[in-house]
Amino acid sequence: MSAANPTGFGRLPVRVAAITTAIVAVLYVIAALAVLTISRNNLVANIDARLARQLTAIQASPDVVDEALGGEAADLDNDGDERRFDAPLVVWVTGPGGSSYKSDSTAVLPVDLATATGPATATIGGTDMRLVGGPLTAADGSGWVTIAQTLGEVTSAGNTLILAEVLTAPLLLLVVFIGSLLVGRRVAGPIEQARVAQLAFTADASHELRTPLTVIEAETSLALQSEREPAAYQQTLVRIQDETLHLRRLVDDLLWLARFDSAPTPPTAEPIDVGALAVTTAERFRAICDQHGMSLSTNVTGSVSPVITAPPEWIAQLLSVLLDNAVRHSPNGSQVTVTVRGDAGRVALAVEDNGPGIPPEQRDQILSRFHTASETHEGAGLGLAIGDAIVRSTAGHWDIGDAAGGGARMSVWWQRSPSRAFDAASDEQSDAADQAASTTPP
Repeated sequence: MSAANPTGFGRLPVRVAAITTAIVAVLYVIAALAVLTISRNNLVANIDARLARQLTAIQASPDVVDEALGGEAADLDNDGDERRFDAPLVVWVTGPGGSSYKSDSTAVLPVDLATATGPATATIGGTDMRLVGGPLTAADGSGWVTIAQTLGEVTSAGNTLILAEVLTAPLLLLVVFIGSLLVGRRVAGPIEQARVAQLAFTADASHELRTPLTVIEAETSLALQSEREPAAYQQTLVRIQDETLHLRRLVDDLLWLARFDSAPTPPTAEPIDVGALAVTTAERFRAICDQHGMSLSTNVTGSVSPVITAPPEWIAQLLSVLLDNAVRHSPNGSQVTVTVRGDAGRVALAVEDNGPGIPPEQRDQILSRFHTASETHEGAGLGLAIGDAIVRSTAGHWDIGDAAGGGARMSVWWQRSPSRAFDAASDEQSDAADQAASTTPP
């Protein structure tokens, strides 16, 4: 189905992975810009804090300012041997009477920033710098000092961060795409299989429904073409009745599976005696077996009562499916045996017949819907599919093999459910049997 529709559901994981990757890419760009902005703001804030400390230190050292204005070896920019301040600076000092000093002769402070307090960012001598300024009090008057520090470290750190984000982005997006694709395929795989199985089921159901309807249409058309004897009409009605019954059974099975697949609230599970239920269900098939000269027997064995916890109507339906399958596939005069055994840990149910059996290569497919082991047998192949749904829903396990008489052996086992009521009743029956045996005269 998927090969016939290459642009449909089969490409959904790729589309989902592409959309997921695009969303992650947008979020990554937003996050990268946010990280870059926050990092730059933090670095600039650190520079501003250092500049504020430097400005306070200079303002608190009037002797240094006097030396600078006097042309002596002041170290306001902290690039010499005297580490009087925290970081190298570019310093401009305007002293009393218009005297001035600058630590870098090539750095020309713009006029509009000569008395700026800052902090502000300006391009000085082709370099982006962060600067602050404030008043000075010298021995012979007042002045103004402006100090600045390059933003080269901020720019360098930003470039390194951008490079790391650019190099990380393709790898991250590749991982996201591959991961989304793998998860999408894993999730979509069962859905696609279910979709294909549903399409196949619909096609098979349509085919099975069409067959009896075609027969009914043909029989009625022939009956209406010309007058017939009453006996001929009766034969036609009998054939129509048979096809109608077959059609009804098929519709009932389809409705049961549809309700089961829709996952409704399951019936109430309760402790049930599989042996007693098997005896009761087998009695319903005894008349059918008698019509075909078949022998139907039920054996309940084991050391404990065969009790499991499950919906009783489901287990009864499973027994009916297995018995109907055995009766339909067994020749006249054969033997059908139902065996129930209860052991300490499990309860086993087996139905054996004398039919042709199930070839080993078909045992894996025999539980599939609309699958039959032989084209000559009646039925649409839904019975065992219903049985399989019940077995799986009640935590049972199949064991399909050959019967002792050469036919098929359909066996199911469950974990046994301890039940004091059933075990006490079993013990009372055993005690009563022992007492009756001891009081019977020899």
